Amino acid sequence: MRIIFMGTPEIAVPTLSEIIGRGHDVVAVYSQPPRPAGRGKKERKSPVHDLAEGFGLEVRTPLNFKDEADIEAFEALDADVAVVVAYGLLLPKRILDAPKKGCLNLHGSLLPRWRGAAPIQRAIMAGDTQSGLMVMQMDEGLDTGDVGLIDEIPISENMTAGELHDEMMIRGADLMGRALPALERDSLHFVPQAKEGVTYAKKIDKAEARIDWSASAIDIHNKVRGLSPFPGAWFQIELNGKPTRVKVIKSALVDGQGAAGTIIDDELTVATGQGAIAITHVQREGKSMMDAETFIRGTGSLKSYVLT
Repeated sequence: MRIIFMGTPEIAVPTLSEIIGRGHDVVAVYSQPPRPAGRGKKERKSPVHDLAEGFGLEVRTPLNFKDEADIEAFEALDADVAVVVAYGLLLPKRILDAPKKGCLNLHGSLLPRWRGAAPIQRAIMAGDTQSGLMVMQMDEGLDTGDVGLIDEIPISENMTAGELHDEMMIRGADLMGRALPALERDSLHFVPQAKEGVTYAKKIDKAEARIDWSASAIDIHNKVRGLSPFPGAWFQIELNGKPTRVKVIKSALVDGQGAAGTIIDDELTVATGQGAIAITHVQREGKSMMDAETFIRGTGSLKSYVLT
């Protein structure tokens, strides 16, 4: 089929590779424009942009689809279908209607739960034990389209957003790879989403990443998992007379009690509003990730310290 691929971050890369590997004709790739990144703030192309150029594909990076010329250029591609994976722009009706078989979106949740920008993080932060991927026919709503294929993924007690992301990245490519031949044969059957159970996965706000130790251990553990590795749930501690921000990369639920926010042993176990968690991996500002033992070795015993 003649396919337009629309995607930006790393999670979309395997799906584009799968489509190319299956011999489809990728007539153009759309991605977010290069943006300043890193310490030098040099403009950096997206992972999808880099991969597409490596295959010699045309890459287009419109800021939006408000310009008539951009819409007409999209329509002129005469595509059979557009495949959308974490592209990052809302698509107007003319774009959705342009490909003969519409636009297929690969979404990282079991819709209608967690429509929106951050379904992976929100599912884990909410303590969900099940997530998954859906191939959906896009419409003008926010992730409201009919669903064609589903792949369910269990979320284990200690799985992080990064780990779920990586699993979805690989399994999503396979799911879309199976959906496209079925679409070509007109054997991909779409069913409406349930009307009950709708939730929205709003974008992660950096302000919510600070740990509130008065919350329960399970809620804090879920926050740590859901924000790991980025942006990272964090706390502040006084080290060498200076307040220091520390990200918690991994944690575990353990037995223990004490005043909320207090380190209750020599192994970085912290009392919470209800129960305790063991901080197992951290990252100080400007440092690499380290395990708790290495962190304590660099600071000395932190027992009875209060985290804020």
